[in-house]
Amino acid sequence: MALIQYLTQIQLDFGAVALLPQECERAGMRRPLVVSDAGVRAAGVLAKALAAWGEDAPPVFDGTPANPTEAAVRAAAAQYLALGCDGLVAVGGGSSMDLAKGVAIAATHPGPLKTYATIEGGSPKITKAVAPVIAVPTTAGTGSEVARGAIIIVDDGRKLGFHSWELMPKAAICDPELTLGLPPLLTAATGMDAIAHCMETFMSAAVNPPADGIAWEGLRRGWAHIERATRDGANDREARWQMMSASMQGAMAFQKGLGCVHSLSHALGGLNPRLHHGTLNALFLPAVVKFNAAHASLHQDSRLDRMAQAMGLPGSDAGGEAIAAALRAMNARLGLPAGLAALGVGSELFERVIAGALADHCHKTNPRLATPEDYRAMLDASL
Repeated sequence: MALIQYLTQIQLDFGAVALLPQECERAGMRRPLVVSDAGVRAAGVLAKALAAWGEDAPPVFDGTPANPTEAAVRAAAAQYLALGCDGLVAVGGGSSMDLAKGVAIAATHPGPLKTYATIEGGSPKITKAVAPVIAVPTTAGTGSEVARGAIIIVDDGRKLGFHSWELMPKAAICDPELTLGLPPLLTAATGMDAIAHCMETFMSAAVNPPADGIAWEGLRRGWAHIERATRDGANDREARWQMMSASMQGAMAFQKGLGCVHSLSHALGGLNPRLHHGTLNALFLPAVVKFNAAHASLHQDSRLDRMAQAMGLPGSDAGGEAIAAALRAMNARLGLPAGLAALGVGSELFERVIAGALADHCHKTNPRLATPEDYRAMLDASL
């Protein structure tokens, strides 16, 4: 039996950030803690969000690292408890939103954070006591604003997923205005993250027809507008709106499950937190699409041809090479690295990456179950 849930309220439009006070009130937050990062503050984007409250702006934790860590969760949770806060408003990219979800657990549940990690059997331990979260994305990529999960590097160095419907934000405020100043390379990397979500979800063998439809449409929308948003994101408001929607759609869909792209990205990102998650997804996508293309279900359901259609391609070949080639060409046009070597990643890390990928929560929802040898081949192809 397939369980299908789309649970949160979404405000999507230019100027939507002005609705923050009323959404906090609707969620029962009287003293929220705003979770952000230094870059969002320096860019003036945090100020735009805080302006919604006027002179009554709530306190801010802006110490979110590029890849959220358990140490940062502890620091933010200590501030949350010391100030007597009753909810969290995440203003930032996926890191700030994931950190806020980690704080929502840590401030209301006992023990180390890894106790609640999905692969540790911790999801059922996340209770309704979790602090409420409202999410305001400032990038168009992770989609964490409509996701029930978070990715956090815990104290032992593992990059783990935390998943519970209790973590679903009470509201998502998707305001494309907040993305207009996003630099081109970050626009490209986060946009390819959204495209990866749509593609992996669409390929997943799990049963969720609404997710398939949302993922396909998100792929079509994202593929058609990512170059425009990257090239002229400060002025092309239509492209920014479309990418914000594609990001949100990818995450609405990935409740169905992801696959080897994210297994590899989570594992490598845990080993080197300086690597950008969306960039890694972009690099791994071509190899994973080719690997998945050998699975019969993608041909029986015409999924390769339908993905090619969404991308404006004439069709896919039996090996998925047409789609893989289009992905590599898109990465090049966007100015993203050509492979892992350009990021300083060598084969000496592969054994540890493979071990992490096999243990990742996304591994088993790939349409074709990967072996260690399969993962090594994908890594070799992505160098």
